[in-house]
Amino acid sequence: MNISDVKQLREETQAGIADCKRALEEAKGDIAQAKSLLNEWGVAKAAKKGDRETSAGVVDSYIHAGGTVGALVSLGCETDFVARTDDFKKLAHEIAMQVAAMNPKSVDELMKQPYIRDQKLTIEDLIKQTIAKVGENIKVVAVVRQKV
Repeated sequence: MNISDVKQLREETQAGIADCKRALEEAKGDIAQAKSLLNEWGVAKAAKKGDRETSAGVVDSYIHAGGTVGALVSLGCETDFVARTDDFKKLAHEIAMQVAAMNPKSVDELMKQPYIRDQKLTIEDLIKQTIAKVGENIKVVAVVRQKV
C-alpha cells in the first residue's frame, strides 16, 4: 500500500483518510476490495444511526428545463450543522432531481428506485453513503412532484 493508493481511494469514495488506509491494509492493496469494505462499513454505520431523530434538515427543489416539471424534497438530518454542509445539500438536490425524473408515488417507492445517475445504486444506497460520510442519520421526510 502506498500514499497514492490511499489518495485515489479517497477521491473515488470520499471516505476518510484513516478509513481508506485501513480498508487498503485489510484488502492487501486491492482497491476494488477496499471499496467494497468501505461500502460495507458505511452500511453498518448507517444502520446504527437509523433510529436517531432527524429534527433538522432542508427543503430543496428542482425545476426541469422548460419549466414543466418540478419537485420539492424535505430531507431531514440530526443537526443544523450537517444540514448546512455541501454533501447534505447536494444529496437533497439529487433526490429532488430523482423525484422530478422518476415520479415516485411515495417515499418508500423512492427509496427503492435505481438512482438516475448510477443504476447500480438505489436512492436508499445513496442516502446510506451520505450517512456514512456525515455521521448522522438522514431521512427523506416528504416529496412532491408537480407537472403542467
